[in-house]
Formats: sequence, C-alpha cells, structure tokens
Amino acid sequence: MSLLEAIVLGLVQGLTEFLPISSTAHLRITPELFGWPDPGAAYSAIIQLGTVAAVLIYFRKDIVSLVKAFVVGLVKRDPFGTLEARLAWFVGVGTLPIGICGLAFKKLIETQFRSLYVIAGSLIVLAIVLFVVEKRASHQRTVADMTWRDGIIIGLWQALALVPGSSRSGTTLTGGLSLGLKREDAARYSFLLSIPATTLAGIFELKHLLEATERPSTLALVVGTLVAFLSGMAAIAWLLSFLKRRTTLVFVVYRIALGLLLLGLLQANILKPMSGVENLATPEAPAKPPVEKQITD
Repeated sequence: MSLLEAIVLGLVQGLTEFLPISSTAHLRITPELFGWPDPGAAYSAIIQLGTVAAVLIYFRKDIVSLVKAFVVGLVKRDPFGTLEARLAWFVGVGTLPIGICGLAFKKLIETQFRSLYVIAGSLIVLAIVLFVVEKRASHQRTVADMTWRDGIIIGLWQALALVPGSSRSGTTLTGGLSLGLKREDAARYSFLLSIPATTLAGIFELKHLLEATERPSTLALVVGTLVAFLSGMAAIAWLLSFLKRRTTLVFVVYRIALGLLLLGLLQANILKPMSGVENLATPEAPAKPPVEKQITD
C-alpha cells in the first residue's frame, strides 16, 4: 500500500465513519474507483482506531463522567443510581449484540458480505428505513429518558452494521430516532456506543495483522490512522452542529444515489462485485513447518 492510498483511505474513513453513509462502503468502493486492491476488513478495522481516538478526545468529559459514575455505583452497591451510571451500562449491554454476531459471522462479513452488490443494497435499504423513521419519529426524548429497553434495542440496531453498506452510525442513529430521541441526542449516544465495539475490533484485527506474512506497511497503518483521527474530529463537530438545525434527509438522498450509481456501474461491468476481496479477508499467519522439520531443526 502506497502512502497516497493510506492518506486517501484514512481521509475517507474519518469523514464517513460518523456520518450515516457507511465508512465500510466507501473504503470498499474507493479502491475500486482508483484501481487499487481492496485493503480488506482488517485494515478498515485498524484505521478505525483513529476515529475511536477522535471520539475519546471529543467526548472525553462525558466518558470520564460515565466511567466515574459506573465505578462509584459499583462501590456504593447502587450501580444504576445515576443517569451517567445507567448510560455506562447501556453502552456495555448495547455492545454485546455486535460483539457476538461479529465473532459468529466473521468469515462471512470479511468475504461474501463485502460484495459491492451487498453494499449497494444495504445503502438503499437503510436509506429507506431512515427516511420512514425520520418522518414518523417524535424527536422529543433525550438520553436522560433512555431505559434498558432503549439501550438493548439500539444495540441490536448496531449489530446490523456488520453488513457493509448499512453504516454503524446510520443504524444506531436510526435506532435512536425510532425510539423518539432528538437527532443530536441520538447522534451523541451513537458516538459513545461506538467506542467499545470499534476499539475491540481494531485491536483484534491488529493482532492478526501482526501475525500475518503479508500486510500493509507500518507507515501506511500509522498514516491512515492519523488522517482518520484528524478528519474524524472534524466530522463529529460538523454532524452534531448539522443535526441541531437539519434533518437526515440529505443522507437519505446521498445513500440512495450512491447505491443506484454502484448498481449501475456493476451492471455496466465497470466494477466487479468481488474484485480484490477473495484473498484479502483475513491475512494468513505464517504456516508452521511440519513436525519432522521442527524436530530436525
């Protein structure tokens, strides 16, 4: 992977991770348009650590407050006594569905699900769902009104993000809006909910990459992650400001347009649905020599 590829992919990751337009879809499509090989699910997960760092820094006060309330609640044997403590538990419980499904369907997610047909379909389907939810939602509740039921439901919505093209922020934002949350509150909770899942996914894939024989250079990983961090900070600030004043309709239109464009390019054979994916799902660790070879060595 060249330095230019790392910069472009890092920029794409940072700008699209927090917008409901699917960072995975853009990371899958961008290399196709430039004639680059698909960087793979592992690379995508690792540069997500840059956007995780962006969330940690941007919401550092909120995070410290949640962690402190969680610990104090356990010490005082009143784990759900405050709003902050409850939100911490909601984030933890809401992470379980995507963690369980991610491990159960890992191979499928890294291979067949990365088909451009799947991505195009996901872009369009979730756009329609988001449009319906946006029109019917009350937009009256805040995170202070959230219940255990809300935390679990939004967590289930997040699990749908394992299908490339659906968008983690898109599914959780849609889930929050469907429960009547205000747009900005739904987005804020979506950001906080993203931290455990994306952090664990990045660390898990980093371990596999370090054990692999073929992988992007360390420089490419560092540059991509740094660019993702900087652009991610800008994307968070912009989205929160945008949702205070506007609806999510612009994202609905964008998703449908991108999905239809993608289908058109596939039908015209300009893009191949699985090009570059077959050998890039999970980098293989170096094979161990036969027992006889180990003994003679």
